[in-house]
Amino acid sequence: MDVALPTFSEPLIERQPRGRRVPVIFTSPHSGRDYPPAFLAETRLDPQNLRRSEDCFVDELFAAAPDAGAVLLAARFPRAYCDANREQWELDPAMFADALPAFVNQASPRVAAGLGTIPRIVAADAPIYRQRLAFAEAAARIETCWIPFHRRLAALIAQIKAAFGACLLIDCHSMPNASLAGLGRIDVVLGDAHGTTCAAEVTGRIEAAFAERGFIVRRNAPYAGGFITRHYGHPRDGVHAVQIELARRLYMDETQITRSADFSRLQETLSEVIAMLAHDAMAMMAADTPPP
Repeated sequence: MDVALPTFSEPLIERQPRGRRVPVIFTSPHSGRDYPPAFLAETRLDPQNLRRSEDCFVDELFAAAPDAGAVLLAARFPRAYCDANREQWELDPAMFADALPAFVNQASPRVAAGLGTIPRIVAADAPIYRQRLAFAEAAARIETCWIPFHRRLAALIAQIKAAFGACLLIDCHSMPNASLAGLGRIDVVLGDAHGTTCAAEVTGRIEAAFAERGFIVRRNAPYAGGFITRHYGHPRDGVHAVQIELARRLYMDETQITRSADFSRLQETLSEVIAMLAHDAMAMMAADTPPP
């Protein structure tokens, strides 16, 4: 079987602060939309359907981060191709023509749902591939996409901790309307793995910032935070991580995959929240961070 090797010369978008720096990083691991031609050739879905797995335009919604002094790190590669918000090796053995190495996590809940590091499906449970892949292809994608993303994120966290003594990581995502069916109105979900990845003061201030602007906010349901939040969020070590999920109906047409008339308004509101976080980050983290 031929292996469709990645073609990314630069898998990341990194926007550094403009002016005064603050100890805050915003990540958008699912807004990538650069689809390699070889990948498109081996899928059974058209580009429009593949894009249903994206957190479309989320990197644009948080584009004010550098103006506030924070780093913005986003993936160029699409989630359907390689998911940076998973463990490095979460793979479904049913997707591959050859046996997977023993180090691969083949039994996680994400794998069972078809949403491993190399996803099997996109939204609405639509299978991506016509035939099984070679493990070498998964390894190549992880080498050229997943590893650079996490290597850079880990380096940024270390740099900020060295400069400020603490770091606030905000992992930015969006929620499809279908995932909120039957739950009533929800605009924003904050995930801190039930209080384990971020100090209570920090999560509380973020929640208040959204609530004060008229958003209905929930914590940890139906999203409590993915790999990025859980892997990097260690408040006792000075790294606080929160996942933000925004309801897509707030800013886009999910059917057409286009920005809605409300996009600019939400972007402006998020700029206010970003500015608040940038201004208060150190005070928030110091207020409720236990000593080592």
